[in-house]
Amino acid sequence: VQLQASGGGLVQAGGFLRLSCAASGRTFSSGVMGWFRQAPGKEREFVAAITWSSTYYADSVKGRFTISRDNAKNTVYLQMNSLKPEDTAVYYCARGRGNLYDPKGYDYWGQGTLVTVSS
Repeated sequence: VQLQASGGGLVQAGGFLRLSCAASGRTFSSGVMGWFRQAPGKEREFVAAITWSSTYYADSVKGRFTISRDNAKNTVYLQMNSLKPEDTAVYYCARGRGNLYDPKGYDYWGQGTLVTVSS
């Protein structure tokens, strides 16, 4: 079971990035995939999640970020628009097994990709 996150980088405030998370077949079959982020000195926090039919977002990113999936490619995406300096963090994708909003509800994690938003 493997998750490979990519797409992070340095961007100016107001800019955009698209993160990708490529999953092995058995990982993707669970149906629930999520994105979390962790800023220096802070706890890991929920960003977005997607099931086969629904999407969920943290209030802080609602209207700016969009989570989507390509089942044929076993890949989940996080389109991040109107980025703010406070979005700076390492972003992780994960496979969900329980509470969508709690990191404890996920059992497999990608390695993380760093997003840095400059002001």
